[in-house]
Amino acid sequence: MTQDQALQILKTGANVFLTGEPGSGKTHTLRTYIKYLKSHNIEPSVTASTGIAATHIHGLTIHSWSGIGAKDNISKYDIEYITSREYIAKRIVKAKVLIIDEISMLSSSTLTSISIICKNIRGGHEPFGGLQVILVGDFFQLPPINKTNYRPDNFDYENNSNGDDFAFYSNIWKESKFVTCYLSEQHRQDDAVLLSVLGAIRENNVGEIHLEHLRKRYNKKLDDEFIKQTKLFTHNVKVDELNNLELNKLSNKKHIFNMTHKGKANHVENLIRGCLSPETLELKLNARVMCTKNNSQRGFVNGTLGIVIGYGEFNNYPIIKTQSGSEILIEPMSWQIEDEGKVKAEITQVPLRLAWAITVHKSQGMSLDNATIDLSKTFVCGQGYVALSRVRTLAGINLIGMNQKALSVHPDILKKDIEFKDASYDAEVVFAKIPKEDMVAMHRQFILSNGGTIDTVNKEKIKKLSTHDETLKLFKQGLKLDEMARERNIKITSILDHIYVLMERGDISNHEVLQLVDNNLSKDLNKIYTVFNELGHEKLSPVYEHLKGKFTYDDLRLARIVYKTTL
Repeated sequence: MTQDQALQILKTGANVFLTGEPGSGKTHTLRTYIKYLKSHNIEPSVTASTGIAATHIHGLTIHSWSGIGAKDNISKYDIEYITSREYIAKRIVKAKVLIIDEISMLSSSTLTSISIICKNIRGGHEPFGGLQVILVGDFFQLPPINKTNYRPDNFDYENNSNGDDFAFYSNIWKESKFVTCYLSEQHRQDDAVLLSVLGAIRENNVGEIHLEHLRKRYNKKLDDEFIKQTKLFTHNVKVDELNNLELNKLSNKKHIFNMTHKGKANHVENLIRGCLSPETLELKLNARVMCTKNNSQRGFVNGTLGIVIGYGEFNNYPIIKTQSGSEILIEPMSWQIEDEGKVKAEITQVPLRLAWAITVHKSQGMSLDNATIDLSKTFVCGQGYVALSRVRTLAGINLIGMNQKALSVHPDILKKDIEFKDASYDAEVVFAKIPKEDMVAMHRQFILSNGGTIDTVNKEKIKKLSTHDETLKLFKQGLKLDEMARERNIKITSILDHIYVLMERGDISNHEVLQLVDNNLSKDLNKIYTVFNELGHEKLSPVYEHLKGKFTYDDLRLARIVYKTTL
């Protein structure tokens, strides 16, 4: 299912389970729907199963939103207590749409408890008190955390006690009649070999050919010598140990940046727990760091790697040098919890963390150019899959350990995934049969029934941008190629064609187009130019074959555009 098909279903008000492989656009689709609701004056309740995930989407944890706290199961006394808390009751009564991200990490009992609370506060017999509920996530990723069993020293992998605790086993899941939207596009990886390995893991069909691909990445020296790769470990202890060890090796003066915060203590605590930047950030010159927020205007995103090369002359904030050679002053940014359109809590910190190593758990949701991965102590389903799927290409992986559990997936997930794909296909067929005018009427009715507003502006008077100008608008916003393609729901090849036309028109300067060249490609432009000079650049097939498929055709198309600016 495409992102647009999923959005059309979401807009009808149906309960939806939005899923797909890492990089398929779940978060992008979710943010687009949230923006759509807000444009019609409907404020969705945005939550997630973990603090980290909630921080990424500027929401609350579902535990905090519903008032259940750390409880998995709730008693009659708990229900009475929670429903008597005025601010919880007010929040749930006013809610129209409930979004729960990273559903794979939410237990069935917790999902049931949330529905019970909503029904008791809102009244009626419908699941979740009649709210539209959207569950987002991929069950091949990290499973629910069982407080007594989610520890490597006593985790029973073969008889995983978490196995019957997946959210889809809840009766509420069945009663809610979720429409499954299984996104099939891929926007993170364009590496066919890595995709084949990840696909084999998802199908429990890892064969000798896939293992051989991974063996070739054992203790592999990666191309980039400027920044040694971030290391992904399965245990916090190993991560902290390595980061502190490496920082202490540096003899430079230590600079300390303390987090500031405002808002209610429990909300602030949730933000701090979910924030990838520490409360006290200690840095030194030459420290390896990772950006923990997106700031396209400044030129970095969550996951950008760099080295501290100095500090601002006037404000003393760190300056980092990225893999592409950019030097960026990293100033403090804020993480917020929003509820009912209001900021409930806010923390502010320099959006960096030490990046010699991070846990696989904290890497979930990130996209990395390269990483050194240690799966030798994998102890739970999903850790190996999450780690490998963080990296954009197989060539960006340096594997330093892997045990027999690393590539295994829970048998229940394998079976359920087939059901999800079938259900998604069925949904496509059913909704495709609905006439366009009827679909528009359903969208309109859902907005009105929830107290939203319909735009009454005469759309005929609004000049529609041409396809090239639509791309230009996104380009000027600083979006990358894959982001523009995803936003417009067209291929990167088409975006590149638009970029060339826009350059010919003079709407994009030669200098501006360089912002589209990523770190990996920029290092090899001269190599590609040499082949262009030898074989010409009008036909890319000879160039592709001469370079033995090292670069995708889209890479070569972009290189050709940049090359033409030098002629």
